[in-house]
Amino acid sequence: MPHLDVRAPMACTVLDVHVGAGSEVRAGELLMLLEAMKMEHELRATGDSLVLEVTVRPGDLVAQGDLLLRSKPGSAEPAGIAAPIEVPAGATAASAALRDDLREVLTRHAFTLDAQRAEAIAKRHARGQRSARENIADLCDAGSFVEYGALALAAQSQRRSHDDLVRNTPADGLVTGIGSVNAAQFGAQASRCALFAYDATVLAGTQGLRNHQKMDRLLGIAARQSLPVVLFAEGGGGRPGDTDMAVVAGLHVSTFASFAGLSGQVPLLGIVAGRCFAGNAALLGCCDVIIATSDSNIGMGGPAMVEGGGLGVFTPEQIGPSEVQDRNGVIDVLVADEAQAVAVARRYLAYFQGKSDAPGAPWTVAEQSSLRDALPENRVRVYDMRRILHLLVDSDSLLLLRDGFGRGIFTALARIEGRAVGLMASNPAHLGGAIDADAADKAARFMQLCDAFGLPLVSLVDTPGFMVGPEIETRAQVRHVSRMFVVGAQLRVPLFAVILRKGYGLGAMAMTGGGFHAPAATAAWPSGEFGAMGLEGAVRLGYRKELEAMPPGPQRDALFQELLARQYAAGKAINMAATLEIDAVIDPASTRAWLALGLASAPRTPGSRRFIDPW
Repeated sequence: MPHLDVRAPMACTVLDVHVGAGSEVRAGELLMLLEAMKMEHELRATGDSLVLEVTVRPGDLVAQGDLLLRSKPGSAEPAGIAAPIEVPAGATAASAALRDDLREVLTRHAFTLDAQRAEAIAKRHARGQRSARENIADLCDAGSFVEYGALALAAQSQRRSHDDLVRNTPADGLVTGIGSVNAAQFGAQASRCALFAYDATVLAGTQGLRNHQKMDRLLGIAARQSLPVVLFAEGGGGRPGDTDMAVVAGLHVSTFASFAGLSGQVPLLGIVAGRCFAGNAALLGCCDVIIATSDSNIGMGGPAMVEGGGLGVFTPEQIGPSEVQDRNGVIDVLVADEAQAVAVARRYLAYFQGKSDAPGAPWTVAEQSSLRDALPENRVRVYDMRRILHLLVDSDSLLLLRDGFGRGIFTALARIEGRAVGLMASNPAHLGGAIDADAADKAARFMQLCDAFGLPLVSLVDTPGFMVGPEIETRAQVRHVSRMFVVGAQLRVPLFAVILRKGYGLGAMAMTGGGFHAPAATAAWPSGEFGAMGLEGAVRLGYRKELEAMPPGPQRDALFQELLARQYAAGKAINMAATLEIDAVIDPASTRAWLALGLASAPRTPGSRRFIDPW
């Protein structure tokens, strides 16, 4: 029977030899231990054999291919490097002894989970709130969340024991990672999001050295991969107790600039329940949209900072309560609790994830003939614009933003035949639809949001123009309303305008991107009426001499009504279309079909905004 040579598989050092000439070895038995590049390699028998000769000793340096030993086969194959031992089918880690290093890692991970922090989580639940991890689990598709930096601890080793930090500062108070939202509807790639959730049960959700590092790491990934960002911002600001760093004030951290730098590049969504002050509020204020619960408090300084500034002593509940922040425009969507906040967040993200036309879940819509009766025949009677919005768009797709602020204009996201759009609409129930400073700010910023992320705009117009008068000018009306012209002139997304009733003056022009020929198409309902200013005012100014020539009373009133009727007849929608000042007059019942055709042919323009104005 021929000899079988076993040769060195690489250049290496012989550390140990376990067999000698005449040794009978069995399959799997260790023959030699070799070392190369600081790594040890076991040479094991792959079959039963008899060793005839060993040609090396411990300490020998050998080259690849040098003879190590000569053997002859026994009942199986010659000696060689053994293959890794496979785990038997059905075996689990629990059924075998864990290595010390694996046990250490699993133990550390366990301390990050809510199950190991029963007392802290129970306090959250007692207040009707959820943990950071519960919110992320509810928002993300099941099993999709991949956490970054879970093993981080607060940088306080100089003042606290390692065991204390492991038990009480898991993840350094910030859960970060990447997960998918709405993947079943829009696919895995379109649904990926970067998620940040400050944990108010860990050092009051304050911002420490390592959670800043964690956030910076993930913000960089979000920027490179164009991932939407969701921030659960409950908590305080900077943490003075971190000692493991040689800094004085920490004002050099890049987190705030990195977060703000994503504005206009990817959707930024902030969610708040409970208290959100200082640094957490600063990040929140950079978000495109803020969803907040009714029990939230949002402020640039909490009670300690206010008191430290000599401004008085207040409870957290007295600073930036939700009813104030909803009314002043800080909050975009006010909800009852965290469960509703997460549900709204999932809806909001969907507008930026693609067209909603999944098989088996087609869009539905209300009976469009109802739009024919949506406006009162009395031209000065108010009506509910919200009802028209709901009738016009896909059922259950309307999400109003900043509804408590700037009430002269509604702004909303919605879908028309599954396509996401931005909606602006005059509110004739507030100041007759006149545009004041708050409404202009709200509309201008909303146009920026839609333009940044390629959402076509639909504007429903019923306005007598901009609000005027001495009082309104004390609020910098000139600057505020002009924002609508500046932003409208820069739009790259298509805008479609429909004038439902009043289309007067500069206000109507601002609602249509700067003028009636600025939109991709401008149409009016038959009820549309137009003029360079409100018709009543136009008659009083234009025919002042004629009116003053009449004595006050029935004769003057009759003349006024006659002149007004002439103005109204001249400014009817059908006459505007005849002079090509608008593109069409349409049946209200066909409005949705008219919009759908335009949207289908309009390109989805990529975002062009360098940033979205925080206000």
